[in-house]
Amino acid sequence: MTGQQAPGRPRYAYLGPAGTFTEAALRQVASPEEAEYLPQVDVVSAIEAVRSGIADFAVVAIESSIEGGVNAVLDTLASGERLVLLGEVLVPVTFSLAARAGTALSDVRRISAHPHAWAQCRRWLAAHLPEVVHVPATSNTAPAALLSGSAEALPFEAALVPPSALDHYGLATLATHVADNERAVTRFVVVGRPGDMPARTGADKTTFVVHLPSNQAGALLEMLEQLATRGVNLSRIESRPIGDSLGRYSFSVDAEGHVEDERVAEALMGLHRMCPHVRFLGSYPRVDAPHGDLRPGTSDADFTAARAWLEGLRAGTTG
Repeated sequence: MTGQQAPGRPRYAYLGPAGTFTEAALRQVASPEEAEYLPQVDVVSAIEAVRSGIADFAVVAIESSIEGGVNAVLDTLASGERLVLLGEVLVPVTFSLAARAGTALSDVRRISAHPHAWAQCRRWLAAHLPEVVHVPATSNTAPAALLSGSAEALPFEAALVPPSALDHYGLATLATHVADNERAVTRFVVVGRPGDMPARTGADKTTFVVHLPSNQAGALLEMLEQLATRGVNLSRIESRPIGDSLGRYSFSVDAEGHVEDERVAEALMGLHRMCPHVRFLGSYPRVDAPHGDLRPGTSDADFTAARAWLEGLRAGTTG
């Protein structure tokens, strides 16, 4: 893993407690033998642990195939001390309905779940438990830990949890495969301090935040043209409120390519020239295939040849 870190085993902050999808993502990055795991109560705390120096890295969810971007992560990365993304991993997302032993499905009136888990099981819940009440949880395993912790009364009878949490917390299974989409996946990113950047692999992703150059008609088109004219394909673009007044939005963007690619570098320079704010959040290897083919005329060789031709014009050696 590139980026700055303290000597010794690297410290990773992540959304805990044990058994979360985030922990599954972290295990793809570094095993418990290779790194120190630092569970946090929420994703903002995980990111801030890196800023404060408590952790060297954080692993956080940034995008769900069902719900889109994770707003708390996007907003925390867009402001404050700059951090960068160093890598990404994908985790398939499935859920089970769990409860204490002796609980029947007919006993369930309230279910504790992380908001993203609730959203991914909405149709199943409407079909099987139409009157059930949602009790929000801070993570996918926080309610499982509460159910297994003691016999005291809780404000819910069951919880939507990852299947791995059932054995970990010794809970009974009321239903399996309760997610509405069996192919759901969540993308997690490794967050660290600016430093050495992951090397270009040829299958990379660049993430940045940009503000529009004006509030006039066509401002979004002007911003996107800086990317389109240079053949930079986008795999994600989401608007987020800047927060200082109504109607002002920034854009969180994932672009295909690395900042060392000529087309990406030229596009970033174009954005920097025309937009009031551009925050570069890193270039790193992507884990899935690019969505688009490289457009003719936008390879590194094409940019290099065009620059050499221009230099010849200036020197009077070409026409």
